[in-house]
Amino acid sequence: MDSSEDVIQSGNAVDGYSLAEPAADAPAPTQCILCCQCGVAIPPNPAAMCVDCIRTQVDITEGIPKQMTIFFCRGCERYLNPPASWIQAELESRELLTLCLKRLKGLSKVRLIDAGFIWTEPHSKRVKVKLTIQKDVLSGAILQQTFVVEYIVGHQFCLDCHRQEAQDTWNAVVQVRQKVKHKKTFFHLEQLIIKHSAHQRTLKIANSPDGIDFFYSSRGDAKRMVEFFMAVAPVRYKTSERLVGADLQNNVYNYKYTFSVEIAPICKDDVVCLSPQLSRQFGGLNPLCICDRVGTTMHVIDPSTLQGAVLSSTLFWRYPFKAICTHGGYTEFMVLDIEPLRDASGDLIRYGKFMLAEATVARMQDLGSNDQQYYVRTHLGHLLEAGDLVWGFDLTTANINDEHTNKISPDRLPDVVLVKKSYTDRRKKSRKRRFKLKTLVKDEAPARKDEEDRTEAALQAFLDDIEEDKDYRSNFMLYKNTEYRPSTESENEEDDLHIGMDEMLEEFDSLQVDTGPDAADMGADM
Repeated sequence: MDSSEDVIQSGNAVDGYSLAEPAADAPAPTQCILCCQCGVAIPPNPAAMCVDCIRTQVDITEGIPKQMTIFFCRGCERYLNPPASWIQAELESRELLTLCLKRLKGLSKVRLIDAGFIWTEPHSKRVKVKLTIQKDVLSGAILQQTFVVEYIVGHQFCLDCHRQEAQDTWNAVVQVRQKVKHKKTFFHLEQLIIKHSAHQRTLKIANSPDGIDFFYSSRGDAKRMVEFFMAVAPVRYKTSERLVGADLQNNVYNYKYTFSVEIAPICKDDVVCLSPQLSRQFGGLNPLCICDRVGTTMHVIDPSTLQGAVLSSTLFWRYPFKAICTHGGYTEFMVLDIEPLRDASGDLIRYGKFMLAEATVARMQDLGSNDQQYYVRTHLGHLLEAGDLVWGFDLTTANINDEHTNKISPDRLPDVVLVKKSYTDRRKKSRKRRFKLKTLVKDEAPARKDEEDRTEAALQAFLDDIEEDKDYRSNFMLYKNTEYRPSTESENEEDDLHIGMDEMLEEFDSLQVDTGPDAADMGADM
């Protein structure tokens, strides 16, 4: 026993015994008896023995081990909670103390009064717990004793880490796909996964030409990842299983599970054409709309009237539609003139941050060659001024193959749909950005040069969206780029693209996030 302290208690007395409470104004009588073992004068107690003699006769810690072993996984930094579960616990934490007390046998036969840690060196692989217990002994006397239990920290891989180190096969995979030509959505989801630490139980992440695959050791971990995607994006999924082994004698079957997750093929700033059912459901909304935001719901807006609608994921999959123009298919226009529109009372027509205006635009490629101009209504009256550049969808030259668009009379289709402001005249291609983003470590499959170029273009477009939209970038974790050196000219030019220092975190040593059970904790509209 490392240390012990014995106390005999009965009633309200400690190291003594009293039959009645003395008067408040009278001194306590000093009555003593002789210990029946050693003859020392002691205050009366039911055992009629002193503390030392009782300790020689009774050990209330008997049956409680003074040294035990607990197992720690160095891969995921968890402790084994027998028989097979693993828990996360810090040194000297409430969770670790609970685990240590559960491992002790014999505590049910005594009363636990107090328990606490004794400090040890973190590298000593020892955890010491100081316990105070009580028990009735010898004719009703209560003996209290304090002692120390030492736990030796042993190392043992958990099943998940063992499979990862041994490069064991996966048991479940989540295949995320989106039927579009770019990967802006996947860059968005990657940042959202990092922000909410949804990748912690992932064994491996692999890129595929049209999506990403997430591999897991158990079906439950894969199911949690699917639920995460359902909470942040309009998705639907299907499951399948494949038998890989069976023990017929013990009636045990091993399966590999596949979750196929499909993301709605609509992204931020896409030009869409709603189905007739949706148009009627939203009060005759113009089918030709712009997708403003995509999260668990889709926000679309008619740029000619500022009438908007919010589509749930269920509603979209019931009446699906496609984007008729997306990233990479826009034409750059110059604003020649713009005039805000007002209602009957003379107030500006607004919907959220948007403002309705009439603009005169011309294609950048036509400037100096012809005088072709277009008169359009736009929802970007709050951003555009004469001389600005803007991205738009040119319907006069577009070849549209969409069943819903083909049902609309050509007289109802505008010549041009302006989508978002362009900063190509102010953004230098070679300049460094003020911020950086973390990335997940992925297994990259060999890709063709054109695929790499499309991926890089989608990444730059995603970073441009972050710079241009303050509300959009508030969903992500941005880190300061220490290599960024702003020039006076660029600072004066790019006020609209300015990202404040309060919007960015300090840069980490590594901007790659490991996956697997030992992934670091870290904590996004499409």
